[in-house]
Amino acid sequence: MLARAAENLYWMARYLERAENTARFINSSTHVLLDLPPGAAFGWANLVEIAGLDSSFHQFYPVANEDAIMRFLIEDTRNPSSIISCVRYARENTRTLRELLPAEMWERINSLHLYLRDHAHAACDNRRERYQVLNYVIEQRHAIVGLVSGTMAHDIPYQIMRLGRNVERADMTSRMLDLNSAVHLPQDNALHESITERIWMSLLNSLSAYQSYRRLVSMQVRSEAVIQFLLCDARFPRSITYCLAEVTSCLALLPRSQPLQPLVEQLYGQLGCAENLDAANLRDKLEQIQQALADFHNALTQHYFRAN
Repeated sequence: MLARAAENLYWMARYLERAENTARFINSSTHVLLDLPPGAAFGWANLVEIAGLDSSFHQFYPVANEDAIMRFLIEDTRNPSSIISCVRYARENTRTLRELLPAEMWERINSLHLYLRDHAHAACDNRRERYQVLNYVIEQRHAIVGLVSGTMAHDIPYQIMRLGRNVERADMTSRMLDLNSAVHLPQDNALHESITERIWMSLLNSLSAYQSYRRLVSMQVRSEAVIQFLLCDARFPRSITYCLAEVTSCLALLPRSQPLQPLVEQLYGQLGCAENLDAANLRDKLEQIQQALADFHNALTQHYFRAN
């Protein structure tokens, strides 16, 4: 398989996953906003920092407020990680690889691109429209994943797409886990505990994880338990541990993957799944995981897509 085609498949999968997870990230932020009590504030600047986009955001917007950040994350084509940009890039990659992909995939991605072209601006103007548009993005992304899984041969192209999807998903889960840092609560211990629980519940809902958490972990939403669940539970498809298991499985089915396998082991080591990890020391752990994922991506790119 040509390295260029493989790279396009990898990035097409990453772009689609990023579009869905950015939609989930925004929905989670919106839910948190609705739950904030008097005296609490949402740090919009923290939000773009969590997404890893603060430097590019400040190139185009002087003030980090809700309106600016929603436009930047949803419809700004100057941001390569905005939802509309991700779908556009995925569409272009799909167009060049139509002989490798199910025919219906192009139709669905093109349809999603046209929908966002017509509705992305309205999604930035009011929260109700935003929720509908973002949910549509999530639903269509699910339909595309089901189409690929159910109709595409599970050969090398499929494994490369699966690899890209899980690398991106692990990274975005780690970023969404840091959402608490964007909320500034008043100094009221009783209120603080109640609102923190609501924030973690919003996060679980945004990852479609709330029902699984209640069934597999606890009926009570506690910060340490949620962190452990989203980092380490191998049964939940959006946990980082599950994503790394998928990456390991993909590498086992790809040729010449042996040099990359130790890097996945290092990722497991960074994850640690320490029982004492809590909200207070979470950010340092998440930054380590994100750096390890970036290192793995760079090594993967050099090994498969840039090899002579």
